[in-house]
Amino acid sequence: MSHQYLFINGVPYSQNKARGNKEGPKEWTDRVIQETKQLEKVKDACILKVSFLLPPDKFPKDFPFGPDLDNLLKRFLDALTQTVFSEAQGNDSCVISMNVSKVKVESAEKAGVLLEILPISVEM
Repeated sequence: MSHQYLFINGVPYSQNKARGNKEGPKEWTDRVIQETKQLEKVKDACILKVSFLLPPDKFPKDFPFGPDLDNLLKRFLDALTQTVFSEAQGNDSCVISMNVSKVKVESAEKAGVLLEILPISVEM
């Protein structure tokens, strides 16, 4: 497998919403699946780098640091399990190290995820 790098445009979501854009989480999952289905399948260990680019409305006054990274990551990895990790034994358990961050961007138009997948050789 080769090193892979991709920008997925769209507003990242974590869980289902009770108010606001209730379709947003499903739309985000569908977008991730659509954008990553052409990537080379990961079959062995890899390192994952994920940067969530979040619009200002994801940082309300009562939640100034934005959504939890673990919740954003859960939905994102579940989507990748349907595409890039679909042939890996144990699906996303092939990820042996991860660097995850979130950054506020100017607008929803600039929102998305920067994804980097680095293959690694691991002898068990």
